[in-house]
Amino acid sequence: MKVFDTQDIHGNEYNRTTMLALLLIATFAAMLNQTSLGTALPILMDKFNIEMATAQQATTWFLLANGIMIPVSAFLATKFSTKWLYFIAYALLLIGLAVTAFTPEDNWTLFIIGRIIQACSVGITLPLMQIVLVHIFPMEKSGAAMGLNGIVVGLAPAIGPTLSGWILKMDFVINGVELSWRAIFIVPFVIVLIAFLLTPFVVHDVIPNREVKIDYLSLILSIAGFGSFLWGFSNVANEGWSSLPYVITPIFSGLLILSLFVLRQLKMKKPFLDISVFKNKQFTLTTIGVAFSMMSMMGLQMMLPLYLQRVQNLTALDSGLIILPGALLMGILSPISGRIFDRVGIKRMTLIGFLIIAIGTAPMMFINAYTSHIFIITIYAVRMVGIGLVMMPLTAGAMSSLNPKQATHGTAANNTVRQVAAAVIVALMSSTTQTIIQDNTPSQAVKDANPFNYARQMLDASLKGFHASFGILFGIAVAGILLAVFLKAKRSTKLEKGAH
Repeated sequence: MKVFDTQDIHGNEYNRTTMLALLLIATFAAMLNQTSLGTALPILMDKFNIEMATAQQATTWFLLANGIMIPVSAFLATKFSTKWLYFIAYALLLIGLAVTAFTPEDNWTLFIIGRIIQACSVGITLPLMQIVLVHIFPMEKSGAAMGLNGIVVGLAPAIGPTLSGWILKMDFVINGVELSWRAIFIVPFVIVLIAFLLTPFVVHDVIPNREVKIDYLSLILSIAGFGSFLWGFSNVANEGWSSLPYVITPIFSGLLILSLFVLRQLKMKKPFLDISVFKNKQFTLTTIGVAFSMMSMMGLQMMLPLYLQRVQNLTALDSGLIILPGALLMGILSPISGRIFDRVGIKRMTLIGFLIIAIGTAPMMFINAYTSHIFIITIYAVRMVGIGLVMMPLTAGAMSSLNPKQATHGTAANNTVRQVAAAVIVALMSSTTQTIIQDNTPSQAVKDANPFNYARQMLDASLKGFHASFGILFGIAVAGILLAVFLKAKRSTKLEKGAH
């Protein structure tokens, strides 16, 4: 293998494979944080003395901050050096991981602040990774390239709960101090630190830069709109859907502000975020498909470990091991599905993928406290096969429908929709589950009169809550099947002029 095999935007030679390997590994470590708390939530609830809805904020606030940052990524990638943007993002991630890892167990607010700092970094590095892939790989290899990216976007969040379960089981100790849940953040900290130190030497500027002035009004509208909208959803689990100040007002205010943001972008000659990419029908449909696939993955990854630990009384490690085979299958399929997409196009893959997801989700609505672990492993693996078949091909389909000049804004738009969808589904499922459980919880009188009957009714209430949230995921899979009908049957190997 040649030491140098390509050139950056300055004409300097560099090794594409080495740079790609570093970025994939570092982004993988960063993306682990998105779902690593899935199996750790019961422990966090105990250590911080908080309820399930409050513990879920560790994920919803992460996704909220992530969703806010992604629209800004298009501006940052265009204006600043690829190398130094990564360098700063990794430094930010290190700070966030350190803050969270060493938060006192009586300060949940500081824990959330650490998660928000982590999310701001991931909100830069995740879309930046896709933009880099678009610029260092030729168009005919975009599917395979996005398949590599799928190892990060798909496998890291999928394997996060299992990895955190194993870390919790190991009971890491430093200088006689048991790390417990803190080790979940220390492990990726070490990986990101190595990437941070190597970045100045391995990463090169591959995205063309130009002087662009930031439109501060657009920035404010973007942050306020996405922030208000997602904050409203994050409050649902605690406040309920009828809460005017905490749910209804922020959600509708966010939608109103986002409408103003969109109108401003359409009128600007050089928009902060080029909304015009959505005029491309294929880009819009495939981006919606990406949102459905992300919701399918994130929703179950957050709720299944809770079901296994709360209903079936499994440990964090055991619940993580149950979802590991499916995670590995998805990781294997991601690069393979990219190559298949390069040959057969997106319509058939989307149709088959979401059909498999639906088949794997339907039984989830009927599982109980005694459902076989082998059965759960099997249906979860089936679902992840379906997600592995659609997530990266849909992303590649979205990006290949645009011309390279639109790649930066297209990536930001695509990832913004993805993260907003993830935040919404986590908030929706946790609120649905908790609300139904609370509505069906037996009274204190039942507990005093017959503790055994109380326990049985409490178990039934929990199952009703989880069944309802799994039903939401089945509906999303059906929506994905219907979406496939409107996609182009064949992939176009030529870029549409203007991508419109």
